[in-house]
Amino acid sequence: MFPLYLVPIRPAEAPTATGYGAPRGTPRTPSVDGARSVGSTPASTSPAQSPPVPPLAQPIATPLDELRDRAERQLNAVRFGVLALLAVAAIAYAPALTARIRWVNVTILVVTLGWTTWQYVLWYRQDRLPRWLALANPVVDVTAITASMAGYALTQSAALALKAPMFLVYFAVLAARPVTSSPRVAAAIAGLTVVEYGTLVAFVIATGRVAITASPLFAAMGAGISPLDESAKLLLLAIAGAIAVYATAWHERLGLRYDETARAQQRLEIELARAELQRLKHQLHPHFLFNALNAITALIRPDPPAAERTVSALGALLRLSLDTPVDHEVSLERELQLLGHYLDIQRIRFEDRLTIHVAADPSLHGALVPSLILQPLVENAIKHGIGPKADGGTIDVRAVRFGGWLSLCVSDDGVGAPAMPSSEGVGLRNTRARLQYLYGESHRVRVMTGPNAGYTVTIELPFHT
Repeated sequence: MFPLYLVPIRPAEAPTATGYGAPRGTPRTPSVDGARSVGSTPASTSPAQSPPVPPLAQPIATPLDELRDRAERQLNAVRFGVLALLAVAAIAYAPALTARIRWVNVTILVVTLGWTTWQYVLWYRQDRLPRWLALANPVVDVTAITASMAGYALTQSAALALKAPMFLVYFAVLAARPVTSSPRVAAAIAGLTVVEYGTLVAFVIATGRVAITASPLFAAMGAGISPLDESAKLLLLAIAGAIAVYATAWHERLGLRYDETARAQQRLEIELARAELQRLKHQLHPHFLFNALNAITALIRPDPPAAERTVSALGALLRLSLDTPVDHEVSLERELQLLGHYLDIQRIRFEDRLTIHVAADPSLHGALVPSLILQPLVENAIKHGIGPKADGGTIDVRAVRFGGWLSLCVSDDGVGAPAMPSSEGVGLRNTRARLQYLYGESHRVRVMTGPNAGYTVTIELPFHT
């Protein structure tokens, strides 16, 4: 078979060398006949697990919604932490506050903490949060701030409520919009902030709960408020809201542009991978034809009828190859048909020196496998295992399913290899490269051999139809 100079192409746990069905991760051990493993490429998942989707079939994720979802989760955690600190502060200052102020604090903290905790219970185990939370959460935040100031204005002092640092929390809510909201939501929250605070100011002025003074200086020193100050605060809120909307729109455009660039890059990588696979297939076809023509040439003089039958079998194989769709994967049934025509050629060449057994359950015929994956393995088995043996030998080709994995095995009882050669031949090197492009880490290649023990090549692929 292969000149087995097999070098693993990915680091992973040591594969088994004791046959099919052995658990992955078992240390390699010699088989009964003394064969030893000379090369292995393990997969990153176990056969008991469902096979990952091949890289070329994986959907391209859009990052913007995922980033906003993650930011909303993180912001809710921050919200919970802030509310917990406010609850501790409210408890610490409770003896110094009036009963009405304590009632305002308790009411608002219970409602907002309940809302925050409720989100964790209902939705945080899901992959995605409901989209409307991006609007509901800032609405709750803004309304809670306004309700706190309104409660202080109704139960204690309107001037104190309007002058308290609590007003600054509005800006914190607006600052979080670019990473969690769409521009429309940010605009809605910015407008709601101005409307709620403006309504609160108009209410306390209209109900006479606060004294009005024209001078901002006197308002700062006394118990009244200045319309100029309140107008400036509303203007600042409007400006902050406009900046939040602009930043949100800019962030969205940047995210979409990055997403488009990532999609274009991934499409390019897919096209490059497909081109590389096509190059590998084109490299394989001349290699096979060269070997087949050599076999025909060797039969022309000693056995012209056999050479004629070989040419006929080669023609049938080429016709079937041309009728096969130009895909990277074909059904196992079509792959076995192609292999059968190739084996017809080899039976003519070796006559009774070559015995071949092919075993594949009919239920596996619809499984997809890389096109021309078995032929180079069998060709190497004949060339390096059976060919040098005077009395010929036997080649076994088996296809077995284990859970979500399909195992393809080609083994022979030829001469084997006493030591690893320094490089791989075209057939095996090509096979490894094609499997890597098609399945990434989700495949496994094992090669075992030993002196007079033949070769065994096992390929494990994700089972799919």
